[in-house]
Parts: sequence; structure tokens; C-alpha cells
Amino acid sequence: METEFTPWLSLGGGMMIGASAVLLMATNGRIAGISGLTSRVFARSSDAEARGVSALFVLGLLLAAPLWQLISGDWPQQWVPSSPVLMAFAGLLVGFGATYGNGCTSGHGVCGISRGSTRSIVATLTFMATAFATVFVMRHLIGA
Repeated sequence: METEFTPWLSLGGGMMIGASAVLLMATNGRIAGISGLTSRVFARSSDAEARGVSALFVLGLLLAAPLWQLISGDWPQQWVPSSPVLMAFAGLLVGFGATYGNGCTSGHGVCGISRGSTRSIVATLTFMATAFATVFVMRHLIGA
């Protein structure tokens, strides 16, 4: 499988992710960890303001693809060469990992590392090493 690397779009996307994380922290004092924000939307015990801010942030994530389509005229291209069962299993593993690691890639990888958190650096190194190993095994040993 070949992918098209787009350095300028990737840089722009990274800058927008960083800017949104800084903006959320500066205006609400919250970490832009997607698993935490999403769980706060559905939690019964969170306060209404925190739930509202979290819901707006998650809504912004969901509206990004339709907004891109309006601007560019094309939907973002995404190809996932996996079965629905494998994707469901992977989603459960990601959810377990985010819960067990007290955060996700955005919380630890974007916000935690930028704050110099040792825990976030270790968590990010752990999940990135696991991702690299998984891709290597799936593509080069199993051939999937």
C-alpha cells in the first residue's frame, strides 16, 4: 500500500492541532485530550460548563471533514484496509489503552510533551513503539 505524503498540509494540520490545544488550555484550563474530552461529554458527574466546552471541541473535530469538503470541493481521502471486526477490536484496545494510560495520543503526545511531563513522554514513547511494532508485524511478517 502506498500513501501520498503531503508535507505542507501535514504541517498546516499540525499547526491547527497545536493552536487548538493552546487555545483550549488558555481559555478553559483544559488539556485537549480527545478521550478525556469525549468522556466528559457523556459523564454524568461533570459540570455543565465543562461538558459544553468538551462537546463544542468534539463537534469541531466532527465538522472538520465537512468543512474541508466545502472549502476544497473534495472529501478527505482515507483508506483503511481492515475488516470491521479487526477495526472494532483495535478500537477497544485503543479505548483500554487510553483508560489504562490516563490519556490518549492527543493528551499525552501533544499537550503532555509540550508541558514537559515525564509521564507523558514515557506514555508517548510506549504507544509509538507499540504502533511501530504493530505496523511492522502486520505489513512485513503477516502481510496484511
